[in-house]
Amino acid sequence: MPKLDFIFFDAGGGHRSAATALQLVIQQQQRPWEVRLVNLQEILDPLDIFRKYTGLRLQDVYNLLLKKGWTLGAPQLLRAMHFLIRLYHPAQVRLLNQFWPRSRPDLVVSLVPNFNRALGESLRQTLPGIPFVTILTDLADYPPHFWMERQEQYFVCGTEHAAAQARAMGHPAARVFRTSGMILHPRYYQPVEVDRAAERRRLGLDADTPTGVILFGGQGAGVMLRIADRLDRVARDLQLILICGHNQKLRRALLRRPRRRPWFVEGFTTEVPYYMALSDFFVGKPGPGSISEALAMRLPVIVASNAWTMPQERYNARWLRENGLGLVVRSFHQIGAAVEELLEPSSFEGYRARAAQLSNRAVFEIPDILEKILEMA
Repeated sequence: MPKLDFIFFDAGGGHRSAATALQLVIQQQQRPWEVRLVNLQEILDPLDIFRKYTGLRLQDVYNLLLKKGWTLGAPQLLRAMHFLIRLYHPAQVRLLNQFWPRSRPDLVVSLVPNFNRALGESLRQTLPGIPFVTILTDLADYPPHFWMERQEQYFVCGTEHAAAQARAMGHPAARVFRTSGMILHPRYYQPVEVDRAAERRRLGLDADTPTGVILFGGQGAGVMLRIADRLDRVARDLQLILICGHNQKLRRALLRRPRRRPWFVEGFTTEVPYYMALSDFFVGKPGPGSISEALAMRLPVIVASNAWTMPQERYNARWLRENGLGLVVRSFHQIGAAVEELLEPSSFEGYRARAAQLSNRAVFEIPDILEKILEMA
């Protein structure tokens, strides 16, 4: 039975989510593979200088930055992190060289950025001939040394732009595979059959008022308070579903907030498709997972792109704008005007129609790609 190692870490949550979604589909398809989820953070823990000096793992530092909204200057922070990764590259390779002979995979699949050079180099040294695949969980690479490296390997890309980046780097077209989008959990492909009016009333919302769902990933974000306040003051009738993730402080603050309009405030939940099914549009950060989930549920999207946006997510805002799938604002100070513009009937129906034309089946396409790579190997 072929053994597949899926490499992930918990910085941001999207990497683990993609790995587990893909593992679940492989199990549902009853493929004769043993899929193992490998947390790269645990392998490289002995080198984690952030943990040494702060007591927090690198992935926890990243999640704290997202939760607090401390992302101004993220490109400079990324360059500093890449300097440290290069500095500790030989030690990373040594630790991975100890891991691979114990694991002995038949295929290694990376769902993480920044460390693919060390993963590829160590695999070539210890288990030459074992194929190495990087699945981008972003819509594009953010070169240099983010997702793509100049080494012999395969790539799985969710956009033509990302596939073109791989080919432009010199990777043969036969090693660059294109899917129809980002990996989504299979629950987003299951019909959500609900009585929208009845379910809205059950949550304390009005049955017929336009409804926005606001979601900033699993850690939430303080900016949700300001967005909710501004949308509570717009002239148009509007109500909100606010999903705070693990951020209990944010949830409590929203529940205490005085407001004129109905809100429903949720913490961490696996029922995001249900809440999206009750909504008419999505507001959040331009993360690849969040916007792909919203579009899968046929929701037009409003995001902000500015100096606080994570650099690897800035292309996502451009992609949304170019494909007419939502609005991009410079600041959420403009959220009221953006919602007014989005909900104009002539505009709104166009956004909805373009979202409905998308057919993202990536999570079901990738197992066939991996099987092809195994056969070639």
